Amino acid sequence: MTDSIRLPAATLKPSTVALPGSKSISNRTLLLAALSDNVCEIRSLLKSDDTDRMLEALAKLGVKIETAGEGRLKVHGTGGRFPNREADLFLGNAGTAFRPLTAVLAVLGGNYHLHGVPRMHERPIGDLVDALRQAGADIEYLGNEHYPPLQINHRTDNGARVVPVKGNVSSQFLTALLMALPLTGQAFDIEVAGELISKPYIDITLKLMAQFGVDVENDGYRVFRIPAGARYRAPEVLHVEGDASSASYFLAAGLLSGEPVRVTGLGRNAIQGDVAFAHELEKIGATVVWGDNFIEVSRAAGQKILPFDLDANHIPDAAMTLAVVALASGAPCTIRNIGSWRVKETDRIAAMAAELRKVGATVAEEPEAIHISPPDALTADAVIDTYDDHRMAMCFSLVSLLGVPVVINDPKCTHKTFPDYFDVFASLRAS
Repeated sequence: MTDSIRLPAATLKPSTVALPGSKSISNRTLLLAALSDNVCEIRSLLKSDDTDRMLEALAKLGVKIETAGEGRLKVHGTGGRFPNREADLFLGNAGTAFRPLTAVLAVLGGNYHLHGVPRMHERPIGDLVDALRQAGADIEYLGNEHYPPLQINHRTDNGARVVPVKGNVSSQFLTALLMALPLTGQAFDIEVAGELISKPYIDITLKLMAQFGVDVENDGYRVFRIPAGARYRAPEVLHVEGDASSASYFLAAGLLSGEPVRVTGLGRNAIQGDVAFAHELEKIGATVVWGDNFIEVSRAAGQKILPFDLDANHIPDAAMTLAVVALASGAPCTIRNIGSWRVKETDRIAAMAAELRKVGATVAEEPEAIHISPPDALTADAVIDTYDDHRMAMCFSLVSLLGVPVVINDPKCTHKTFPDYFDVFASLRAS
């Protein structure tokens, strides 16, 4: 029988939540530090299944990593060449580990077997493999064409210096190329074919690469120019921002409850695009206060939560939270330009539609959009399946703030990014 947790209908008290470190920044930082010419102390690193998979992989590749205190690691850089040229790497369902490691190992060459859980083997990687093959990589599919698991062999420099990549499936493919190609020491142009989704995640990558000494020219998100002679040089100490996607559940809680909920660990100068979620909440009735290291959301007495029609290309992960917020709007809502949801930890459009219907909503799916009409009254004690997807579990916890209890199956799936989420969420309830 699946483990579950029942969340009672709840009101909140004014609260402050210290966010866990960003998953996107944590795994990018670990990999860049491992490839640097020096030692980097990483502070406020996220402790989660995804970062555990990256750390395990780096250890198998011969990277020396030392614990330097609570939430702190010292990563000894390898000078852009992993000591171990052969490895069998199990990466779970961690896309932020699988995609960049595929590119880095393909560029460096060796004898590497990359695989994960069954769902990872259903998440497409063909566009990244095609791009890497253009740069001389030797990659084999060990199962279905265009999907993991993969075998990576020795690369041959074929002289190509322009690499095309499709931009409309996952921004992680472009991130992977951006992080990997500097290891060649050659100048490269990466040309994006089609619309690039999730541009803010590319901004995270570029800003982190710059902190590690590699500046990439961005020509309108169409062409990215990597300079010749690039090498990664880590800052001596790097602090990981709080996770902006994880912040979305607590910021939404402030809107839904009306009580001020503050998240700390990121603020007005954050490099994560998902902080724009707070601006979207403001448009539909939230009062938002920004600080250097916090964001606080509440709702004024008498202020209704407004319906919305949102192009969510800029905040695809955080936009999932708005699908539950829509239940409080009293009118039909639409979230558009979310085709990337289809190839995440689960098909998130289908999963979100199925679970919203359990609480009484009328939902229509499109290939890249979802339309949500809230019911007159929500169904109490709806049993929500989470599809081994951490964001499904965290999103539907918010139903408990709408006047009805809800049951969440497999709550431990939040270990992917936020292991103690339900404990933290419970701490917000008014006694």
